[in-house]
Amino acid sequence: MARDPNIPDELEVYTLVLLRRPVDAPDLPRDELDRLQSEHLAYRAELRRRGLIVANGPFDEQSDIALRGLSVFTCSLDEAARLNDADPLVLVGRLGYDVMEWWVAAGTLAFPGVAGPVGDRRVMPDD
Repeated sequence: MARDPNIPDELEVYTLVLLRRPVDAPDLPRDELDRLQSEHLAYRAELRRRGLIVANGPFDEQSDIALRGLSVFTCSLDEAARLNDADPLVLVGRLGYDVMEWWVAAGTLAFPGVAGPVGDRRVMPDD
């Protein structure tokens, strides 16, 4: 069987983390939520400064209000999960996350503020 011509010859694979508000997220006092949000933002900013996150931000006007934000990491799925486990809002149960690989056609995305490659270049395996 011939390879599907709609599959790019090369793909770049990115580690994505989708942040979401759990159904059972604890209710916390406003001052504690404000403090935790500040710590969360500082933590994510530090991961970006260290080159572990290349894009990061919240959602707005989404169809599922539980979805809170998205980060593009430069590390493996396991390392991204470990780093998210240490996020202050994850630690207290106000945020949960999903970790996944995202395969896109090579050259589709650019991160001009980053020196060097972000995703792994791969070829889609034949079935």
